[in-house]
Amino acid sequence: MKYLHLKLFVFVGLLVGFSQVQGQQLPSNSQRVHQDVPFVQEYAIKYYSEEVPMLDKVYADRNGTVQILSKSGLLRPHAGAFLYPGTLTPDKTYLAMKDKNIVSISTVENQFVYLDDKAVFSNAWAGSLYLQHELPSAASFAHGKDFTFLVSDGGHIHLVSKDGVSYKGKISGSPVIEITYDAATERFLLLAENKLMSFSPADKKLKTLTEGAGFTSFVVREGKNKLAIATKDGYFEWDLLSDKKVGQKQNALPWPVLTSLTEINGLLWFGSEQGAFMEKEDGKFNYYFGERWLPGDKVLHISQKNADEVLILTDKGLGKLVFMSQTLAEKAAYYEQQVRDRHIRHGFNATLRDMEKGNFNTGRIKDSDNDGLWTSMYLAGQAFRYATTGSPFALQNVKESLDAMERLYTINDIEGFPARSFSRSGFKDQLGGSEHWQDIEDPEWVWKATTSSDEVIGHVFVFGVIAELVDNEALRQQAIGLLDQLMTHIVENDWYLIDFDGKHTTWGRWNPEYVNGFPTMVGDRKLNSSNIIAMLQTAYHFTGKEMYKKEAYKLMDKHGYLENLMRPMEEIGQAKEGSDDWAAMLSQKWNHSDDEMYFLGYWGLYRYAFTDELKEKYKETIKDHWEAERPEKDGLWNIFGALVDRENFDLEEAVWYLQEYPLDLINWNVKNSHRKDIELLEPNFRNQSTKEVLPPDELKMRRHNGNRFELDGGRDGKEEMSAGDIWLLPYWMGRYMDVISKPVSN
Repeated sequence: MKYLHLKLFVFVGLLVGFSQVQGQQLPSNSQRVHQDVPFVQEYAIKYYSEEVPMLDKVYADRNGTVQILSKSGLLRPHAGAFLYPGTLTPDKTYLAMKDKNIVSISTVENQFVYLDDKAVFSNAWAGSLYLQHELPSAASFAHGKDFTFLVSDGGHIHLVSKDGVSYKGKISGSPVIEITYDAATERFLLLAENKLMSFSPADKKLKTLTEGAGFTSFVVREGKNKLAIATKDGYFEWDLLSDKKVGQKQNALPWPVLTSLTEINGLLWFGSEQGAFMEKEDGKFNYYFGERWLPGDKVLHISQKNADEVLILTDKGLGKLVFMSQTLAEKAAYYEQQVRDRHIRHGFNATLRDMEKGNFNTGRIKDSDNDGLWTSMYLAGQAFRYATTGSPFALQNVKESLDAMERLYTINDIEGFPARSFSRSGFKDQLGGSEHWQDIEDPEWVWKATTSSDEVIGHVFVFGVIAELVDNEALRQQAIGLLDQLMTHIVENDWYLIDFDGKHTTWGRWNPEYVNGFPTMVGDRKLNSSNIIAMLQTAYHFTGKEMYKKEAYKLMDKHGYLENLMRPMEEIGQAKEGSDDWAAMLSQKWNHSDDEMYFLGYWGLYRYAFTDELKEKYKETIKDHWEAERPEKDGLWNIFGALVDRENFDLEEAVWYLQEYPLDLINWNVKNSHRKDIELLEPNFRNQSTKEVLPPDELKMRRHNGNRFELDGGRDGKEEMSAGDIWLLPYWMGRYMDVISKPVSN
């Protein structure tokens, strides 16, 4: 089984190092646990063509050598590894071939065989294969029985073997574009743009089997006595025993204008003008489109390299898909290194920006309005990791990122007010949102104001996780102290987050007058009520201060916050006509950042509920929200679903999310809205564009606050996102909750 190049995986054994020291675990009588056995993880290695010659075909021989045929001669891939693209370079291996006008290439017995204007020949078999075909304009050929070849120049066919040319025939109409051989019926099959033909070497008869239009490629289905024929509008199958068409043409494909067709391991692979795709056994497709997978959009040829590699030649170079075996734990180890290598800024979990076409060595770690939120989510994942494995690496990560979180509170002089971010001041004019950056007495540093409610709920979530799960008293007290400072600030400022200017921030508002000022169908009324009760319960649970409990009950009983947070999701929608502009703006469409805030708050809402009666109510509303989110198949939401009901949550979909997330977290451009194999829905409040969500590796990179039904988008390879919050949080939370097992030995 092939693995990523050595440099990529040398650290796996060190990082996985699954300690037998167990931290705190949730009690479980559930049998719904995913056993972490190896699954197939795919990734791409790309080779760009610098001169962009007219590329034609690609094959690999039994030695693993890859050759690409172009109009300027044979090429081969140079260098190239995962995340490190290679190039195509002239193949000078056999100097004596330099003067040959090679027009086609194939493999026989996994050896390269070539066609030029004089002969069919090979360097294998000690160079003994050299069959002159007498067609100076030869363009295509195929191997038959006992080293017999059928050669065509489009309008003629010659049958050649060691005994010479034994047959010459003429083709009428459109020229032959491809030839193949069917061993079961012992005949060659020829494809023209408007017809399918057969030629029997035994009786030397050429016959037209069917006529049509727009034929582009074909392949014999091994062991099925069928031929699949690609067209400019889908494909159809042909029965090779009865010579009749099978069923109807299939054009509900990712893109129906097909350019290439092959069969690998019993599955059809299609090349098109909009990427490549493989038809799975269930009739759905794996779609490979955009530079996550391929150098160019138009696919010219597809072939198999070995049991776990597929070569896809495009108009701009070669894409090699590698299918390796790994566990979720091994994937986590790779992502852990990705985060530590290039996504940590002063302890924050950050995004790499301003990259040059996927080259992460050219990027910079970017500050964010949400530094505190993304870091809270990464930090929680590391706390879950430590509680599960006892990893000293995870504990050190917790220490470093918690220090960054603490400095959000100490870099300004507002008691209990967390900055959005902080940065060195040297490039203040280049920092995003520069109007919100504030100077301090130390000229070396600036901090960012206008902190939002989504930062706050992230902070409370992770402070609670650390306080409960990390068996390090200094870290626990550090987290509890920050939690207490934050919540004291909010309570003492009448449920507002008060900024440097003495005014509340735009979103830091949980005051009853503000919250209940929204119509009941506006989501912020339910959201803010849910979040503040979760925050107060968390603060009470770890500080024991009666103030937090008293104020929570006042909000629930006097101001209706319990009723607000219990409101069913089906009642959330657009504000009625006549509502104020703020309510109308907030309810134009479903806000996926709200989902993230809800679910992060659910940890404290459910886990630290004041009473069992309240806990049952919270369970009801959490399950109601989870049901509304099920179509998105978000891994984190499904793991949170297990928090309240370990027997009835979408474990398979959570694992699907984790397994299908691409190793390449570069935000390449993607496009899916053109696909003909997806069922589009009418525009709706939740912006669910398709009946079924697409896999993560076919979508643009997005965090949990993004709409997973958004079909197109990306940043043209200029950004690499961190796995810290996107992937590691749901994985380690699943491990801690014991719904994902540690790696299972073979």
